[in-house]
Amino acid sequence: MTPSTDSHPTDFATTRGKAWLIVGLLWVIGCLNYLDRIMMTTMRDSIKAAIPMGDDDFGLLLTVFLWIYGFLSPVGGWAADRFGRSRVILISLGVWSAVTLATAFVTSYWQLLLTRVFMGVSEACYIPAALALIADYHRGPTRSLATGIHMSGIYAGMALGGAGGWMAQHYGWKSAFIFFGAFGVAYAGALIALLRDAPSEGKSASGNNGAPAGEAFSALGRSRPFWLLVLNWGLLGFAGWAIVQWLPAYLREHFHLDQAHAGIYATAFTQVAAFCGVLIGGAVADRWSRTHLRGRIFVPMIALTLCSPAVLVLARTDWLALAICCLVAYGFARGTSDANMMPILCQVAEPRHRATGYGILNFFSCIIGGLAPYLGGWLKERQVDFSYIFMGSALLMLVSGLFLALVKPTRRG
Repeated sequence: MTPSTDSHPTDFATTRGKAWLIVGLLWVIGCLNYLDRIMMTTMRDSIKAAIPMGDDDFGLLLTVFLWIYGFLSPVGGWAADRFGRSRVILISLGVWSAVTLATAFVTSYWQLLLTRVFMGVSEACYIPAALALIADYHRGPTRSLATGIHMSGIYAGMALGGAGGWMAQHYGWKSAFIFFGAFGVAYAGALIALLRDAPSEGKSASGNNGAPAGEAFSALGRSRPFWLLVLNWGLLGFAGWAIVQWLPAYLREHFHLDQAHAGIYATAFTQVAAFCGVLIGGAVADRWSRTHLRGRIFVPMIALTLCSPAVLVLARTDWLALAICCLVAYGFARGTSDANMMPILCQVAEPRHRATGYGILNFFSCIIGGLAPYLGGWLKERQVDFSYIFMGSALLMLVSGLFLALVKPTRRG
């Protein structure tokens, strides 16, 4: 299947080049998207020293972001379907980068909490719009790999999030927010002339032919395969956010590391493995999908099932080297899932419902996942070992893989 059903043969090379250019441009945005949201977790001690708060208060900062982000994700996804993917992406990037920059100038806990609220509002629109735009440009043979390359940018951002702890320790906690916030604002301005929607699968280049909100939500709500994806993504969201948000603190306390090393170990090893997972998982899924309709489903299903024991070992081991190996296994499995969720969604939802559908998946992932940061802080205040959070995450990853096994595609996608 060619990248665009309405392209002339002479336009194929240009269309294909544009498709990969879009992935490259969005790679940088995806990197900033997760870097800006995650670096706060790696400078926890520095922020708490500057703005007094308890562990449960710090957990609330993370939970509020996730819940706001989750509640608005379906709205952001629908807006991308209805009004154009690229337009929504540019507005989202500009606003959250400005909020990141403003975070450096807060002086109280409530001001800091307010920036997390605005961060959640502005970032809610990006992922559904970006993945839908990539799906519009890449069909069939390259869809999972293109999605995986974009997601590798997100994992690069999570890995670079460890730099937040390093910058906080050496230059003060405000420095990272100023640098990355200013860069994001400048990049948004530079993309205005470059980012465009794809005329594809019956949609105009303006991208304004998405379904009305009621029709989109109703069509997705009647789909049993879609609700199985919701269950899969929701459980995986809790496991993923529990690991991401509290891993730096767990490594620091359990293995007696300083803030800088704990932040780097918590992000770098996991995200490098995830970087490999999205690329390898995307390529394998694309290849498998040529011979089997459920090929894209099998890849993350197998990976999640096999890596669940590694997360369980992470919760119990006293060997740092073994813990790092477990983090590598987790990162790789999570990467295969992230590379294939939108391509799988394309097999159970109509093209004009893709961004809305992914927004709903994000909603459940973040609402359920948002419990993890607050629960971790609540347990910490009561002197309960973090390992119980990771043990529960291992079980949820196994169950999420089983839900994925039940999904039956209704279209090739």
